Amino acid sequence: MTKHAKVTSIFNFTVLVAALGYFVDMFDLLLFPIVRQPSLTALGVAAQDQIRVGAYLLNWQMAGMLLGGILWGILGDKKGRLSTLFGSIALYSVANIANAYVQSIPAYALWRFLAGLGLAGELGAAVTLVSEILPRELRGYGTALVAGVGVFGTVTAALVGKYIPWRHAYLLGGLLGIALLFLRAGIRESLLYSNLSHAGIKRGDFFSLFTNKERLLRYLRCILIGLPMWFVVGILVIFIPEFAPILEVSGKLDPAIAVACCYSGITVGSLLSGFLSQMWGTRTKVIGLFMGMAFIGMAVLLLGRGFTPLAMYAVMTWLGLASGYWAVFVTVAAEQFGTNLRSTVATTVPNFVRGSVVLITNSFLLLKTSMGMLPGAWIVGLACFALAVTSLAGLKDTHGRDLDFVE
Repeated sequence: MTKHAKVTSIFNFTVLVAALGYFVDMFDLLLFPIVRQPSLTALGVAAQDQIRVGAYLLNWQMAGMLLGGILWGILGDKKGRLSTLFGSIALYSVANIANAYVQSIPAYALWRFLAGLGLAGELGAAVTLVSEILPRELRGYGTALVAGVGVFGTVTAALVGKYIPWRHAYLLGGLLGIALLFLRAGIRESLLYSNLSHAGIKRGDFFSLFTNKERLLRYLRCILIGLPMWFVVGILVIFIPEFAPILEVSGKLDPAIAVACCYSGITVGSLLSGFLSQMWGTRTKVIGLFMGMAFIGMAVLLLGRGFTPLAMYAVMTWLGLASGYWAVFVTVAAEQFGTNLRSTVATTVPNFVRGSVVLITNSFLLLKTSMGMLPGAWIVGLACFALAVTSLAGLKDTHGRDLDFVE
């Protein structure tokens, strides 16, 4: 394959639309933590209650993603990758438009749950589709492009949240999703899936992941290697306004800028991790490198004192960069399993990691009450990193693997 042909293969219409879809997905997903404080203030939540109510709403969103990951993943294997792409984006678009009009916390929770349910399907279906349509030597580049463009949606969300009223920001997110539906009409189904759908092979059997010990361990390891990323986002980044006084930040810290710095780092990290995995011919070593970088960032943040706002933004950027192995992480999950379970796994794995924020935040809030914010963050963070490193050590490297196989 010539260099020009390789570039053309990566920048085809399906990859670009998948990337734009993940852009809208991430825009909507991170919009809530960005507008958390102004929206809760507008709904009458007192300042001292905003951590508790914010965690409550985030847990509802993540619970929706946990359930949606299973539903959309199974649908992606049973009915096709495109069914998941269309259905998920339609649901989260409607839910985010509804978020623009909420007048109470229960209504806010309901629509964050439904938004999470819809958001759960986008990434897994996109990575599965892109992985199956690209040649194996280009697969990492394609999924890195999807993740890199997608994560930039969070940077856009940070800017929108800073300069546009929170209700208008939700409305914009929903309208972007509806606009994207029109682009989906030009995408065709994966040939690997189309061939499998005519072969009489059982597809999307979620419970088969639990009936075989080796398959179950493989599945659990894929989930656990993602925990550090969402510890960083769900605790260190989302609650940075509350950490700032304890860390004695010497100036006013803007939460929107902190989030934008983190996700700018994630955008670069997503592209870098994907390219490194292709250049070095390994997925697991790249993930291990980025985990180490994230651990260093956590230690610097929690041990440091007297940060200037600029220094804090630099730490947020580093944490984002180190958490940018999301593209490689989801690609590994897709490559570990056969075509008849690939969408189920690639969709459920990232959403189980996202859903783990419910356990992570509740553990943090419990420890925060009894021990304080910094000890609570240390304990939860160390647990997440320990589980991730142990799981990574047990996974086979899948770089360059032929995906034309079934379980």
